[in-house]
Amino acid sequence: MRDSKTSAKENRPKNHGEHMPRILAHFVAPAGISVCLIALAVPAGVHAQSDVAKVYKTNCVLCHAADGSGNSTSGKALGAKDLASSEVQKKADAELTEVIAKGKGKMPAFGAKLKPDDIKQLVAYIRAMPKK
Repeated sequence: MRDSKTSAKENRPKNHGEHMPRILAHFVAPAGISVCLIALAVPAGVHAQSDVAKVYKTNCVLCHAADGSGNSTSGKALGAKDLASSEVQKKADAELTEVIAKGKGKMPAFGAKLKPDDIKQLVAYIRAMPKK
């Protein structure tokens, strides 16, 4: 007669590991595909905006301040333009591109440091600043 205290291990099916591939196929794979599709669905503009904000922060904030006002310590000392001002905003894109690339007055040239696409995005970033 068998002992009534048979171990749980003896009662388990011998092939309990064969269900794992099905579990992975039914739950994990669709979740991974969903994450990939969501990442692809995020508009490119969101990525570009964060990239241009990073370029602005790295290269422009020191003088033009985070809000573009030119009210930073360096900006005040150098007479940095308020990027949201009508004086700057009325300039053509080509003029702004040239100032960023070649510099003007006390503003250094960034053409050797930044890619043309980065400069183009900076111009768009400046255009998006609230008007004054």
